[in-house]
Amino acid sequence: MSERVCPWWIGYLLASPLREWMGRDATEILRSYVREGMTVLEPGPGMGFFTPPMAALVGRAGRVIAVDLQPKMLASLKRRAAKAGLLDRIELRLTAADRLGIDDLTGKIDFTLAFSVVHEFPDDNKFFREVAAASKPGAQLLFAEPSRHVNLKKFEDELNAAHAGQFTISERPSIPRSHAALLARK
Repeated sequence: MSERVCPWWIGYLLASPLREWMGRDATEILRSYVREGMTVLEPGPGMGFFTPPMAALVGRAGRVIAVDLQPKMLASLKRRAAKAGLLDRIELRLTAADRLGIDDLTGKIDFTLAFSVVHEFPDDNKFFREVAAASKPGAQLLFAEPSRHVNLKKFEDELNAAHAGQFTISERPSIPRSHAALLARK
């Protein structure tokens, strides 16, 4: 595993309810972007801080595709989703370190959440190209990076990669302790 990738055991902290107490309420962050019936992509979900809330928002007609590199993260996410009664709306995929493995999703994604994950991917340009290929025209991508780990210059470089990957900036939402942008697929 790449040293850039968050260790699986930190997933327990990232999925903790304390995260909401610290100002990161998953449903509040996502409510404006995720709607009933959508197909949502979540690269690097970890143990699923955002995944169950997104599954609740897409409803029975929607689906969340969670793609992660670490089997232990996916196993924990599966348990959390089952406990919440949302597993039937979530598709879990194990991927490789250098690709998302979403070639079969070309033009099917309505919304992607890339939260604290792009800096872990070995090639920003490839990440955004793969997400763009899977996205419908006009699909949105909420892209956020932790401001303590990713400086503003690096975030701007990632935004340039997103632009090269067929995304434009729609807005700059405020998310505590994050650099963030809402992008739209051209």
